[in-house]
Amino acid sequence: MLLQIENLKTYLQAGGETVKAVDGISFTIEGGETFCLVGESGSGKSITALSVIQLLPRDISSHPQGRILFDWRQDHRHEQVDLLRLPETRRQEIRGARIAMIFQEPMTSLNPVFTVGEQIMEALQLHFPGMDETEARERTVAALAQVKIPEPEQRIDEYPHRLSGGQRQRIMIAMAMACEPDLLIADEPTTALDVTVQAEILRLMRELQARRGMSILFITHDFGVVSQMARRLAVMRLGQIVESGTLDEVLHRPQHAYTRQLLAALPENLKRQRTGAKGSPPPKTGTQQPPLLELRSLQVHFPIRKGVMRRVAGYVRAVDGVDMAIPAGQILALVGESGCGKTTLGRAILRLVEPTGGQIHYEGTDLTALKHRELRRYRRELQIIFQDPMSSLNPRLSIAATLTEPMAVHGIGHSREERLERAKAVLERVQLEADYLWRYPHEFSGGQRQRIGIARALVLEPRFLVCDEITSALDVSVQAEILQLLLDLQREHHLTLLFITHNIGVVEYLSNEIAVMHNGRIVEQGPTDQVCRSPTHPYTQKLLAAVPRVPL
Repeated sequence: MLLQIENLKTYLQAGGETVKAVDGISFTIEGGETFCLVGESGSGKSITALSVIQLLPRDISSHPQGRILFDWRQDHRHEQVDLLRLPETRRQEIRGARIAMIFQEPMTSLNPVFTVGEQIMEALQLHFPGMDETEARERTVAALAQVKIPEPEQRIDEYPHRLSGGQRQRIMIAMAMACEPDLLIADEPTTALDVTVQAEILRLMRELQARRGMSILFITHDFGVVSQMARRLAVMRLGQIVESGTLDEVLHRPQHAYTRQLLAALPENLKRQRTGAKGSPPPKTGTQQPPLLELRSLQVHFPIRKGVMRRVAGYVRAVDGVDMAIPAGQILALVGESGCGKTTLGRAILRLVEPTGGQIHYEGTDLTALKHRELRRYRRELQIIFQDPMSSLNPRLSIAATLTEPMAVHGIGHSREERLERAKAVLERVQLEADYLWRYPHEFSGGQRQRIGIARALVLEPRFLVCDEITSALDVSVQAEILQLLLDLQREHHLTLLFITHNIGVVEYLSNEIAVMHNGRIVEQGPTDQVCRSPTHPYTQKLLAAVPRVPL
């Protein structure tokens, strides 16, 4: 047995209170296997991982009970050690060399002022003091090649900000794998990645595991990823393991109500509810419905400036001639990988980013021909819900101010009291308490902040909503609640939605029509069921094939 956790308790001190982040869990990981810890945010998954590798701050954390037994082997030495009771010098010998960790967000884990090569070489020379710089560099190039970084001899001297999200995650894996650990802890390593990049990272991890024979503790909230990686798994809730077993047992014969709830909340398991306004049958797609919004050859090009004089040397064609029609009362899903131009297109429609060519027709009016003063009256009817509500909500404004200020700007309500009453009604409509008006954004969970973002858009009674990746950072159960809420509001107010996402499961559940974007262009568009079942473009086929799904 490589790792054996017995009745582990990890308590954290916060504001004079004790938080039982991990409250008596036990599990084992055998040599060469992948064990998954599954659960929602706050369940204790990451704290468990940090407890194993002993990276929690000592001044706020304690382990009142439990053991973490690790089978340590080095230079023909072999012993079972309790990581909780080892001196720090011994822990440093194990941490990084025998147990390595990949963190969720590589950009915050990589040092921006050092090249990726310097950071990997530092880890090698720390754990192998006799290794000279030439050998360390050779090992680093080999590690980069192993994780399939193109041109590793050149990339070794790049800084993290010059790499894509998928490449940065590969760098983290290379750094973790460089010392050939026995146990790799992967904490949500693919959460922020596109499905195609995620598929490549998961395949890479499986290949490295088979080649090295290492074990993996894989932490995630995505059951599709679990089905591709795990042999055994445990489901965590509120610091405790509520269910564990083999992959087949937990996915197909779940015993605990919480596990069944998580599985039922997966988009592929939600009952399809694509309908028109007020519960009517879904409107027909295509040109039979008059479009509320129509894009004609829309372009957004960003100049590339080089040299001392900052002359324009070329253009980034973020949106490159898009034609699209969205009928009133429909939900059109815009899907594609990061960098394809989805968000830029959504913001260009609202003229938050100025188009460089083409036309945007809203009920026959060309929005691109309007001056900013003329555009103001349309701002009320065309709204956006942003991906990260924490960064889009002003931390200094109460929720009351956040909701009433837009109403005051657009002349909604005759007095502050009337606007506050409208704000309370909208909060209750998005299933939040009316007294939340007097709180601030930092006092809410991610799901609650996303509801506030929806409420801010709804107070203006819009007709068209751009939803930009609004469920990408949410747990599956919270995601299901937000999607249901959005559908209810769409039917109730006859809203028209442009739903930007890379989650194909959400698309199949929510949208009437789908448009697939690649390199600034729409490569395929049609009814959702038709495109998802019989894609015609190679890129759409690749995108759908990369989606991790729970086997039936």
